[in-house]
Amino acid sequence: MDDVSRETAAHLQALVDDWSDLQALHDLLASTGVERGLIGPREAPRLWDRHIGNCAVAVVPSPSLVPIGSTVADVGSGAGLPGLVWALVRPDLDVILVEPLLRRSTFLSEAVDSLGLQDRVQVIRDRAEALDGQLAADVVTARAVAPLDRLLAWTMPLCRPGGRVLAFKGRSADEELKQAMPVLTRLGGGQARVTEVGQGITQTPVRIVEIIRPD
Repeated sequence: MDDVSRETAAHLQALVDDWSDLQALHDLLASTGVERGLIGPREAPRLWDRHIGNCAVAVVPSPSLVPIGSTVADVGSGAGLPGLVWALVRPDLDVILVEPLLRRSTFLSEAVDSLGLQDRVQVIRDRAEALDGQLAADVVTARAVAPLDRLLAWTMPLCRPGGRVLAFKGRSADEELKQAMPVLTRLGGGQARVTEVGQGITQTPVRIVEIIRPD
């Protein structure tokens, strides 16, 4: 573990109620996740800062971007980032991991069992666009999946009226939001902003595009 990731882990430990669960996810990603190609070998030493911490700061400390008791859909969940992290640090959330690829969805199902999350986390192997009309979540999130204009076409239909889409976007957040405004308007509009979280926890603040779907 590099020094930055170690520092992020220390900050997170002070914020979450059950550190052992988050450590178990870290160990799973650093072993099986790397072996199956879901996490790059070079990323393993940086899991706390660049991946687990990057996801956790969106939902801790409270108040956060995700309201208490929300149903969350994580589109293109991959290695469970952010969905598995959110489920572990926020036991009030029900989480749906949407992942079309068999290799990844198999890993997610095994991780849910290993982490004891069967009562609150569901894995759906399908494409987000195929779930339009079948799934309505309070919060729909995605991380490192697609450009925002394309991502909104997949996520907005899965978001209930009054709910929100949270897209992890980093430095490109403002420009992607600007370019995606015509798509957002076509999908019915909504309040849109770029929010920074994680100051003082992760090495670099995390930038998230937040869109609240009209009622």
